[in-house]
Amino acid sequence: MQLLTGFLLTLPFQQRFAQLEHRQRLDYLVAVGLASCATALLIAPVPLHRLLFRQHARRELVAVAHRCALIGLWLLGLAVAAVVLLIFSVVEGSDAGYVAGGVTFALVAALWVVLPATARLAIPREERRRATHR
Repeated sequence: MQLLTGFLLTLPFQQRFAQLEHRQRLDYLVAVGLASCATALLIAPVPLHRLLFRQHARRELVAVAHRCALIGLWLLGLAVAAVVLLIFSVVEGSDAGYVAGGVTFALVAALWVVLPATARLAIPREERRRATHR
C-alpha cells in the first residue's frame, strides 16, 4: 500500500506524464486520492495506540482500529482498481482500462467481501455469539 502510494506520487515527475489525456489524469488523481486515504486509515491505529497506551481504552482502540482497517482496505481495493484502470488505459486504451479496472474491482469485492462473509456464515451462530461475548 505504501509502495503503491509512493509510486503514484512520483508519476507526475516523469516525462510521459504530460502526454496523458485529460481523462487519464483524472483517473490518476482519483487513484492518488484513494491510495493516500487508504494509507492514512491503515496506519491510523498505530498513533492511536501510542496515544491511548496505558489509558485503559482497549475496547475503544480495537473498535476504532477495526473501522479504520475495514474502510482502509476498501479504499485500497478501489485504489488498486483505479491504478489498473489507468495503466490499461495508457497501454491499451480506455475500453481496456474500464474492463481491467472493473475485473480488478470485482475480484477485490469477491475476495474481501464475499469470501469472508461466506466463511462467517459457515460458523454456527452460537459459536459466533460466544466469540463476541468473551
